[in-house]
Amino acid sequence: MAATPTNSPSGPESGIALRHLLLPPEDPQVRARSERLRELGIVARPDAELDAFARELAHRTGGCYAGVNFFLDADRQYFAGLYSAAQDTTAHVGPPLLEDPVPGRVMPRDIDMGICPHVVKRRRALVLEDIRDFPRFAGNPVVDAIGVHSYLGAPLIDSTGVVLGTICVVDQDPQPWGRKGLETIKAMAAELVGRLEESAHRRS
Repeated sequence: MAATPTNSPSGPESGIALRHLLLPPEDPQVRARSERLRELGIVARPDAELDAFARELAHRTGGCYAGVNFFLDADRQYFAGLYSAAQDTTAHVGPPLLEDPVPGRVMPRDIDMGICPHVVKRRRALVLEDIRDFPRFAGNPVVDAIGVHSYLGAPLIDSTGVVLGTICVVDQDPQPWGRKGLETIKAMAAELVGRLEESAHRRS
């Protein structure tokens, strides 16, 4: 996937420009999202069903890491569902992945850690087959932290129009996600939102 050429500043201004690109997008739904997550019973704790969902997402798209990521407040992303091929004894992975750190469930938002904040802000799925082709994302701290080279993510938009968070899958190699990957993750995002709302309705 080719990146669109951009004119980048050089010298002292380059660091300022890069910092600007890495700042988290403005999020007008922080309060509404927090209230909606409480209504749905979503809190900062691991969920075995969501872990299983993340595993299925990784298997269907071919990524080595996958997550169900809720934006609990203005400061935190929380992966209530998380999958790592490094911890999956049934996954066929090589030594480089097994030696890498497993992503944690909590990720800050103050320096736009990760790519999911952009998906939440834009309310649209994002396909990055090779992150290095996109200067806006190539310098993101998470790229080096876990060696991410490709990303596929979709927003979790509920029936009230609130973006609860994302589902995402990443890999340490470039991946030809293509339209099939895009349609898969969009469909799985819609499926998960339906499950979350149905579960909340049964509890009420």
